[in-house]
Amino acid sequence: MSTTKPDMSNYGAENIQVLEGLEAVRKRPAMYIGDIGPRGLHHLVYEVVDNSIDEALAGHCSHIFVTINEDNSITVKDNGRGIPVDLHIKENRSALEVVMTVLHAGGKFDKDSYKVSGGLHGVGVSCVNALSTKLLATVHREGKVYQQEYCIGKPVTGVEEIGTTTERGTIVTFWPDGSIFTTLEYKYDTLAARLRELSFLNKGITLKITDLRNINDAGEAHSEEFYSEGGLAEFVKYLDGTRETLIPFPISVEGEKGGVPVEVAFQYNNGYAENLHSYVNNINTIEGGTHVAGFRRALTRTLKAYADKSGLLKNVKIEIAGDDFREGLTGVISVKVQEPQFEGQTKTKLGNNDVMGAVDVCVGEMLNNYLEENPNLAKIIVSKVILAAQARYAAKKAREMVQRKGAMSGGGLPGKLSDCSEKDPALCELYLVEGDSAGGTAKQGRERKFQAIMPLRGKILNVEKALEHKIYDNEEIKNMFHAIGVTIGTTEDAKELNLDKLRYHKIIIMTDADVDGSHIRTLILTLFFRYMRRLIEAGYLYIATPPLYQLKKGKEIAYCWTEEERAAHILRMGGDRPDSVGVQRYKGLGEMNAEQLWETTMDPARRTLKQVVLESAAEADHVFSMLMGDEVPPRREFIEANAKYARIDV
Repeated sequence: MSTTKPDMSNYGAENIQVLEGLEAVRKRPAMYIGDIGPRGLHHLVYEVVDNSIDEALAGHCSHIFVTINEDNSITVKDNGRGIPVDLHIKENRSALEVVMTVLHAGGKFDKDSYKVSGGLHGVGVSCVNALSTKLLATVHREGKVYQQEYCIGKPVTGVEEIGTTTERGTIVTFWPDGSIFTTLEYKYDTLAARLRELSFLNKGITLKITDLRNINDAGEAHSEEFYSEGGLAEFVKYLDGTRETLIPFPISVEGEKGGVPVEVAFQYNNGYAENLHSYVNNINTIEGGTHVAGFRRALTRTLKAYADKSGLLKNVKIEIAGDDFREGLTGVISVKVQEPQFEGQTKTKLGNNDVMGAVDVCVGEMLNNYLEENPNLAKIIVSKVILAAQARYAAKKAREMVQRKGAMSGGGLPGKLSDCSEKDPALCELYLVEGDSAGGTAKQGRERKFQAIMPLRGKILNVEKALEHKIYDNEEIKNMFHAIGVTIGTTEDAKELNLDKLRYHKIIIMTDADVDGSHIRTLILTLFFRYMRRLIEAGYLYIATPPLYQLKKGKEIAYCWTEEERAAHILRMGGDRPDSVGVQRYKGLGEMNAEQLWETTMDPARRTLKQVVLESAAEADHVFSMLMGDEVPPRREFIEANAKYARIDV
């Protein structure tokens, strides 16, 4: 222990920093919106839209419009009551200014204004204001139009009356702060997916998105409108649109038990995975919680009781487990809870115990009636359950073989794995590399202390179409499980991924920059999404970004990752003589030597890695089943709609 006395002379009350108002948001933005990358940028839009959704849930709003403006600013407009502009007695300023500048201020905290409200953090539009260089709030209320402008959360003007109107509602336009966010470019598809999801979760509300950056030949901006009359039943049909279903229409229930509104819809398909998506107050509860537990309990109990009573299980030699009732099930659970308690690693697991009973009772009553009234469909469902039990038994034996392999092969690590010497998983990286040739180059170029290399032979099995026991029988997939150090089964869930012996906290997919490489990457991502999703949720999965071009003039060498970079470097290096610059297009990792691969793709100081994040499990589920499933027409439609974005090497 040091015996030197610390210098206390410069440490006084003035050193204690108190962050007032919205300064805290600017100081630690990730605490309020998740991060300062693309996810946080898009979360700003969700916070503003959530205010409009709250108005809709209270019965005062039917239309919400989101516009991505040409300069990447965002406008959100609704036809709700309009934020009040009169004097707030306690704050002695306009209620509009209070809502826009005070954290946790707004009608959602007053149970008389809103019974329930959405929004992950509940910080509201004031957080958006704090993280924007400019925000313009326009209110149409009681026949008048009011406006106030803000700059990084502070009012620039007072609340001004600027005209009269016959409309009502609130319009918020904001410009995100480039000194806070790492990117300012909004992704249309990301916002459209969230608005589509909200339209299903809040039936009867029209949500429209318009992108003024994308104008067609007729001079019209690209836009989509989302409206759902059927709610969750339509959501399930959308999610299963690329799968063959076993029953003609989703089974759905809507009710309220113990003051908890419950809405559930589900159906069975000919697939092998359970795709269950749950929401609380429009928040996607990725880790599930008591509402999911209540649904599973009711499903298992009711189906088992019906199957036993009807004699459908009398010739079955295998014991039916709870998991068997959920194989091939696609479902959505949505509950509205006044004061949700969130827990779990990402605070997206519902902990309210009373919700379990509410969902259990609602689903149990409805499902029992459905089975009694539809005996033919009930028989199809139970037959699916029996097949699932038989497949589970086969898969269990295959998993046991996978997990026993360690004892049989001396340590269990695949022979193709070139491991690193570091033993702390938090410091270790595993590269999954396309092909033995590139794998050999990566082994030569890596930093052996913390980088492991595992070459993959060609295209792995498409797990979207395969039976579970076939997946665990596949040699390449078995090797991946062993190398990563994960197994199937935890004390809580026999099918959950077990990370107790995880060997790497960075698993990096490195494939060629061509069509085959993209396909292999998609196959690997499908495997991780369907069978190792916990690794994605924990933030352990990444994609390497090798360069597309090497430019060379004399002794000068430059690497380019985009066409824009290539054009800029040719202009800089070649000047008036662009032909003097040698251009090499990298189509395969094997075209680079070990030193080049290290410099561009593997050196932590210089490389760029893309972290794989799960923005919307429901949308990801839909996309994977569409791209990798059996149904061809949806895939053809996707290709036709997106062909103009394809980069084709000729």
